[in-house]
Amino acid sequence: MTPTFIFSILLFQLLFASQPYHLILISAADGRWQLLQKSIGVSAMHMQLLRNDRVVMFDRTDFGKSNLPLPNGKCRTDPNDTALKVDCTAHSVEYDVLTNKFRALMVQTDVWCSSGAIMPDGNLVQTGGFNDGERRVRVFSPCSTCDWQEIPNGLAAKRWYATNHILPDGRQIVVGGRRQFNYEFVPKNVAANTFNLPFLSETNDRGVENNLYPFVFLNVDGNLFIFANNRAILLDYVNNKVVKTYPTIPGGDPRSYPSTGSAVLLPLKNLKAPAIQAEVLVCGGAPKGSYLEALRGKFIAALKTCARMTITDPNPQWVMETMPMARVMSDMILLPNGKVLIINGAGSGSAGWELGRNPVLSPALYLPDNKIGSRFQAQTPTTIPRMYHSTAVLLRDGRVLVGGSNPHTFYNFTGVLFPTELSLEAFSPAYLDAKFNNLRPTIVAPKSSSEIQYGKKLTVQVLITGKVAPNLVSVTMVAPSFTTHSFSMNQRVLVLGNDKVTALEKSTYNIDVTTPRSANLAPAGFYLLFVVHQDIPSQGIWVKLR
Repeated sequence: MTPTFIFSILLFQLLFASQPYHLILISAADGRWQLLQKSIGVSAMHMQLLRNDRVVMFDRTDFGKSNLPLPNGKCRTDPNDTALKVDCTAHSVEYDVLTNKFRALMVQTDVWCSSGAIMPDGNLVQTGGFNDGERRVRVFSPCSTCDWQEIPNGLAAKRWYATNHILPDGRQIVVGGRRQFNYEFVPKNVAANTFNLPFLSETNDRGVENNLYPFVFLNVDGNLFIFANNRAILLDYVNNKVVKTYPTIPGGDPRSYPSTGSAVLLPLKNLKAPAIQAEVLVCGGAPKGSYLEALRGKFIAALKTCARMTITDPNPQWVMETMPMARVMSDMILLPNGKVLIINGAGSGSAGWELGRNPVLSPALYLPDNKIGSRFQAQTPTTIPRMYHSTAVLLRDGRVLVGGSNPHTFYNFTGVLFPTELSLEAFSPAYLDAKFNNLRPTIVAPKSSSEIQYGKKLTVQVLITGKVAPNLVSVTMVAPSFTTHSFSMNQRVLVLGNDKVTALEKSTYNIDVTTPRSANLAPAGFYLLFVVHQDIPSQGIWVKLR
């Protein structure tokens, strides 16, 4: 273990000895950590925020008994399960952000390494998994007593390590997965169930793959940007036609599972312009050969590079940047102010059981609008290693919820280098510091859960107690992500800016904006709407775009 890691563990033990778990705070000018729960009983391998400010999390059913019993003596009976045929413990939880409490949920089949997205009606529709879960579609509705509902054979193909994205017509597309070089749609409404995608077989490294959980983003023209291994295409999924082939990332190192970098579609701006620019950022990963070397006990240093490309350019090229530290298995979270938080991960090795080393405890903030060489800022470190199967999602209050990490098989807490992690933390970026309270907007109207329509004028009323700089006020919309295996599916930020800021009485202001003009920019559904003043975001409100 590195000296930094040993010091962090000692610091953590000292803090734990003197305070209850939920009060442990580690703070600095560059963000603050709070331990929310010592244990939720399951490892948060998959994570999705719902419109009722609850987060659904789950790991896998073939993991042995979890540390959370199912309520009222319930048990899951599954003759096909590879670990327990009868299991009276939970493998999924619903975490209530507002009360910091959680309740057990019951999945019927194995959800290991699956995918999903929020549908326009607010339901989480989740697909695939392992073993008897490979072709399942599962639905979770946002209500205080709801539980998982399962649809047998809801998928045409077995989906394990696939990626989902919401489309402009409200369907989900499910792309790839282990030994699946194709895609399909949920729900089913066409005769052909799967559509071949040769790009996925072309990017498949023999014996390693390096093309699982492909990075998929809806481009502003309605086509799909799909990245696997070290390169990408633009897919017209309606006609099953590749309309653009992008260059290979310089150096050629893989960035997809198990080399596992991460990627985001950077915030979309100037939404009223005739031509809207879209950029993709891919960071970290493991050099070619790292997975096989890790299996042999040699842990190669992770990649320090990021690659950024304007995917809407006629002749797009990758531009390379260097992070403060190497990272594999990190998550990239878009913040309400348009910055990117890079969090979790390891400094060497690969994704896979026991294959990561040197936990990276310090997040990094990426500032997309700065010049190259000044875009990264190191943040306050955590004390808890978050490596393989860790997750992170943005919450409505601007914090980032972090959970999971089990770099080995099963719920092992002793006799392993990194024990299974059942805790939940929150990282509060520096913009939540109390010293910014006078700059922080408070949204007065519209009320949360209001409906908004495409291409319409919207007035957002806010309170700001400090001096307001109208040219530094902006409204943003954030699509909540389904996060697993270092990729936040369906994550999206739209910068509406402001058309006009009007001062009213008593520190109240009206901000006029124009909503996105089409579903190609923002598919219908629930978004978090924020007002950002001088980089300081308000607490978000839920809006339904339709």
